[in-house]
Order: sequence, then structure tokens, then C-alpha cells
Amino acid sequence: MSGADSLAMVPFRSGLTLTERWQRLRDRLLANASFQDWAVRFPLTRPIAKRRAKALFDLSAGFVYSQVLGACVKLRLFDILSEGPKSLDHLAERVSLSRDAAARLLDAAVALRLVERRRNGQFGLGALGAATLGAPGVVAMVEHHAMLYADLRDPVALLRGEQPETSIGNLWPYAAGEHEPGGARGRSLKADDVADYSTLMSSSQPQVSADILAAYRFDKHRCLLDLGGGDGTFLRAVAKAAPNLKLKLLDLPAVAERARARFAAAGLGDRADAYGGDFRAGPLPEGADIISLVRVIHDHDDDVALDILRTACKALPPGGTLLLAEPMAGTAGAETIGAYFDFYLLAMGSGRPRTVEELTAMLRQAGFDGVRLVPTRRTMLVRILVATRS
Repeated sequence: MSGADSLAMVPFRSGLTLTERWQRLRDRLLANASFQDWAVRFPLTRPIAKRRAKALFDLSAGFVYSQVLGACVKLRLFDILSEGPKSLDHLAERVSLSRDAAARLLDAAVALRLVERRRNGQFGLGALGAATLGAPGVVAMVEHHAMLYADLRDPVALLRGEQPETSIGNLWPYAAGEHEPGGARGRSLKADDVADYSTLMSSSQPQVSADILAAYRFDKHRCLLDLGGGDGTFLRAVAKAAPNLKLKLLDLPAVAERARARFAAAGLGDRADAYGGDFRAGPLPEGADIISLVRVIHDHDDDVALDILRTACKALPPGGTLLLAEPMAGTAGAETIGAYFDFYLLAMGSGRPRTVEELTAMLRQAGFDGVRLVPTRRTMLVRILVATRS
């Protein structure tokens, strides 16, 4: 069947817009095996057909790709290759694999641009493998994803709520009591209960902090309160960029204890304070003219997220500033971030990625105005909304 024959099979229906008619036509054509065969043979459509076939294959093979990356990270292959090109035999011995197994891993890593072949049969870092060395947060997340993959072993069961307990949910210290009245959440947690998650978040925070600091100047403010600030990694970065800024952090008591120790170790004890409490219900520490929420709101369901924003608004003076920074759904060129966080947060037990428009509406509902989007360098990593208390 030719492309024209396939077009003729699409019935005309009155009442449909041109866009809807085109969408129905496209869907029918792409699902037609005869059309697919014609498209890959016709010179003008062949490149498009090949790209789509590869994209579909990549989707179905994505888990294998991620496991190849995971194996490279677990075996510290990129660290070994950072010393310089190595032979297959040398690498097999260093990573404790048979020669055949090492060759299989290296072939796959070459195909994924994690490793590349060098002269004399040696192997060196590929473009993507080298990039991981400068992003320790990526390595930490790759290692952490073993838990996520276990939670996603039956995605339909997860979607239907038939998997009541998940590894990610147990790791996340805020999950318990997400919708319970404020005040009781987190009181029973000890330092060991929050250590793993706090360490994970801290390892990925430097890149996020760098992009926020490149986009927004904090030295025009007097006092910054960071809600859900973890062990204070973000505030320690801000402290260097704005040396006269007073710093405050609020998180669960066990998390705040970690932050307090790190502030003292960094010599910030005289200008940085950490408070244990509930940033949803308040009360919040007083005196801040700017409040930051860095990778916090997308962790919570709509009602809890709105409670947090309202609490933050009440804690600010009129004209005070709120800075909300996190990955956002619908980001042009980074649309897949929404798909990732949708399922990650589902496994975690609360939250969802939101668009700029959704977050703007929530900020206004919470009592903020003058909401504006501040450009950032890597929109897939973090985007920023700045708002003012009415």
C-alpha cells in the first residue's frame, strides 16, 4: 500500500478542526505497517522513519542502557580510565571481570559514548563518561537508582496503588505523615534515619546551587531563610557569594542537627542558624526578607505544597521575596524531565513535577504577586521563579 493509498483510508469527519484531522491522519498512518514500509523506502521520508525507529528502540532498550551506565559506575570504570587509556586485559583485571565480560561491557559503553576506542586497541573516556567525573551528583543518583528500579519493577501495580511500600519512600524522611496535621511530623526521626537521603541530596546540590547563584544575586538581601534546606549545602554556597547575608535553615530536627554541625565546621556559626521544625505548619524563624525553596515543592502533593507556600508568605514582611527553584515540567528541550520525576515521585509516595504556569498559580493563591521566571543556565537541572509577598 502506498502513502497515497493510506491517506485515502482516513475518513473525513465534519466538526473536526484541521489540527484534529491531522492528528487522526498521523496516528492512523504511523500505526499502519504498510505505510511504515513505504516511508522507510521513500527517499524523502526515509531519514525521518529511521530516526523514529531508533527513538522507539531507545525507549524499549533504555533500561539496558541505564544498567550499562550503572555497571560502569559501580566498577569505577571512569575513574580508572581517567588515569589514561588502558588495554582490555588491564581493565578486565582492574574491574575483576573475565576478559569476555569486560569486552562486552566496554563494547556497550562505547556504543553509549561512555567510553571510546583509542589507538593500539586501548580504551579511553568517552564524552559522556568524562562528564560524569565532573558531576559527582550524577554518580550518586546512578547508584541510588538501583532502589528506584526495584520500585518500578511493576509500574502498573505502582500506578494502581497496589505497592504500598517502596524503597524510595522508606528512604525519604518526610514521607511519613505527609498529610497529617503539622507538629508531629519528623519528631521521632534520628540522625541515622535521615543520613542516607541527606547525603544523596547534598551530593547533587552543588550544581544546582551554582546555577541558582549564577542567575540570582542574594547580596541585595539582609537575611535568607532556606526551607527544607537539608544539611545546608545550598546555604554554604550562598554564604560565599553573599558574605554579609544572615542565613537561616529550617528542616526536620534530625536534619537540622546535621546542618548545624556543618555550619560550625565551615566557620559559619556566627551567621548561619539551623532550626528543627515543620516548614508546612510553622511557625518559621523570623527576620528573613527572602525565603528559598530549593527542590522542595515538587516533593509534595498539591495541598501540602500550598500549605508550605502560604506558611512562607506569612513569614515574610510585605514586599519580601520568595525564590522557588526546582526542575519544572513542560520545559522546552527538557520535556523528559517530567516523565522521570512523575515516576520517581510516585515511587517516593508524594509530589509531582509542575509547570511554570501551575507553580505561578499556586504562588498567587498563596498570597504572592509579581511572579517572574528567572533564566537559568541548565533548565533541565533547575528553573527559578521569584515572587513578592503582596
